[in-house]
Amino acid sequence: MMLLLLVAVFILLLYGLWRYHRQSDSLSRSVFVGLFLGVVYGLILSALNVDTTDFLPWINIVGNGYVNLLKMIAMPLVFISILAAIARLEKASMIGSMSFWIISTLLITTGIAALDGAIIANLFHLDASSIVQGQSEIARGQSMVESSTEVADLTIPGLILSFIPTSIGGTFAGLESTSMIAAVVIASLLGVAALTVNKNDPEKGAVIIRTIDVLQSWIMALVRFIIRLTPYGILALMIKVIVTTDATAIWQLAKFLLASYVALFIMLIVHAFIIMLTGRSPIAHFKKIVPVLTFAFTSRSSAASIPLNIDAQVNELGVAKPIANFSASFGATIGQNGCAGVYPAMLAIMIAPTMGIDPWNAGFLASVVGISMIASFGVAGVGGGATFAAIIVLSTLGMPLELAGLLISIEPLIDMMRTLVNVSGSITSGVVGNRILGKSIEADEFVGTTVDNVAYKAS
Repeated sequence: MMLLLLVAVFILLLYGLWRYHRQSDSLSRSVFVGLFLGVVYGLILSALNVDTTDFLPWINIVGNGYVNLLKMIAMPLVFISILAAIARLEKASMIGSMSFWIISTLLITTGIAALDGAIIANLFHLDASSIVQGQSEIARGQSMVESSTEVADLTIPGLILSFIPTSIGGTFAGLESTSMIAAVVIASLLGVAALTVNKNDPEKGAVIIRTIDVLQSWIMALVRFIIRLTPYGILALMIKVIVTTDATAIWQLAKFLLASYVALFIMLIVHAFIIMLTGRSPIAHFKKIVPVLTFAFTSRSSAASIPLNIDAQVNELGVAKPIANFSASFGATIGQNGCAGVYPAMLAIMIAPTMGIDPWNAGFLASVVGISMIASFGVAGVGGGATFAAIIVLSTLGMPLELAGLLISIEPLIDMMRTLVNVSGSITSGVVGNRILGKSIEADEFVGTTVDNVAYKAS
């Protein structure tokens, strides 16, 4: 009976949100309403100490279902968008320029993030020896030790080789952790091939361009439909976050949680400063990307955020389509400011005192920052985000991996903010790339910058 009541209330909330969403012309406002309703309902259930074991699977239909839809559309969206953009470029060399500026921005901001995390961990006097290890912490530590075998043979040449696809089918099936980057490579090569055909045989080239246009219009129609489901996904995800949060664990590790959020928030300030240097208003910038950051926070998935990321960059920020697609794709796997910058650096500083290392030592700090930057690139070769970034950094520094499992109790809460910062960093790289290359890429290429207008100017 209780389950029926909980589900009935959830359905009523969805219906009320649907009615509001139909009348509202702002996705951001609808997302905030969904967020608010999810928090309130979750807090009520937690306050009443309601057993939600049987209720969560029903919540997951909407929440996890929405995340799965975004993951489903991410690969074809990135592929067709990059293919369409490159097929219209006048110079194929612009692909290299886009990649260079976007990846450079991601790696530099990750280095700043690592330094930020290290300094904040020191200022808060975080020390791994002060945390009592329970069964879950020990199990998490052992799991990380076992996972370290996946990165033991990781080399830069091997990593670069993993970016080169061996199978188009396997890439689109997402069988490898580098599948998204491989899709970018395939789309780029096919785009360059389209440029060659158009140059040698304009008639056949026009047919290729029209075919790409049709496919892009089709994919974008699906993207628009899925994005309109964002408020409902946020509602369900927030309910799950609230009712599954362990208040006792949060209280016990409040110092570590607070330090993490301070460090991650500082990175948002860094992003705002970079945005300001590009000539934009940081306040206006963050207002426009609230929906994607909210989703990143609740879903804890940079990959699932790619469609919303691209949509926000193109529609709200006016970033050139090819740049938006490159930055969203690379940002989900390379140079993650939160997962590969702040997090492993804080862990290294926490563990340092247990090994007799002075966490304020300049050489040690430089090593942490440098290795974190390398790890942020290398983690794309193995996947796993923060976990593998931490493994790479700690193992390179010769630190015990098992101590990295100490924060497992508050890991979900930290991961929410980490993912938000990852996506913010990805968008920031897109804005920087657009500031440097945008005019030369899209000056005469596209009719408009909105998702609803995917038609190209006739060539």
